[in-house]
Amino acid sequence: MSSLQNIIFGPLSSESCIYFFFLTAVFFFLLIVTLTTGIIMIIKKPNQFTFKVAVHGLLLFFNIFLAYFVNRLLYTMCSKSLA
Repeated sequence: MSSLQNIIFGPLSSESCIYFFFLTAVFFFLLIVTLTTGIIMIIKKPNQFTFKVAVHGLLLFFNIFLAYFVNRLLYTMCSKSLA
């Protein structure tokens, strides 16, 4: 029974930190895509760039940045604590 509990609820190895590294890379890519798309929209369609669009773009950028930062922080904590 103890062996089963260790398998199900026991600590993970340091290889499990790769999950947070992968999410960090995905959100960084999304951050770059969001920033690039915003700049292209401002340059190509300045008449459609309203205050509402700017606020939505900034909120989207902030949310993706926050997800990137949180996953980077979790990856750092995971890798340092299991090293």
